[in-house]
Amino acid sequence: MKKFLLASAMTAFAATGALAEETTYTVDTTHAQIVYHYSHLGFSTTYGMFSGIAGEIQFDDADPAASSVSVSFPITSLFTGDDERTAHFKTDDFFGAEANPEGTFTSTSIEVTGDNTAKITGDLTLNGITKSVVLDTTMTQKGDHPMAGKPWIGFNATTTLVRSEFDMGMYAPYVSDEVEVFISIEAMDNGADG
Repeated sequence: MKKFLLASAMTAFAATGALAEETTYTVDTTHAQIVYHYSHLGFSTTYGMFSGIAGEIQFDDADPAASSVSVSFPITSLFTGDDERTAHFKTDDFFGAEANPEGTFTSTSIEVTGDNTAKITGDLTLNGITKSVVLDTTMTQKGDHPMAGKPWIGFNATTTLVRSEFDMGMYAPYVSDEVEVFISIEAMDNGADG
């Protein structure tokens, strides 16, 4: 009987350990956006958006601080609502899309700040320039996707960027140098059976 209980306990422990392992989630590009806004001459707030975000989130359920994220997004996906503005933003005056067609973010550390919040520090590369930024992040949900039938995870994050630090400071300070950024991402566990 003792051997049976010991074996059962070891089996349960092994199963719990397996559940606590790091899981790789792949970004659902159809439900991932980067939205930014800035002050235009103090008269209005102007918005833009990037889509086509791709990458992975390595999520450690037992130790979220040990998790990591690495994503990229095409500069050509930029949408501003005005064709002329969008075309200008893709030139060397701003994003330099021809020479640097991709933006990237790779986490370097994670500080857990609450049950579902964290500060994710990482290297952001835009216009060929890499700077360390901090994303204030909230996990919006983690669980089985009701339609896909597999584990899913979602996050929202915010940060403030200084565009002149990425050699995109044209018209500053009249057009605000600080840009507020909002990110929303869903990601799926491709290793799970649907």
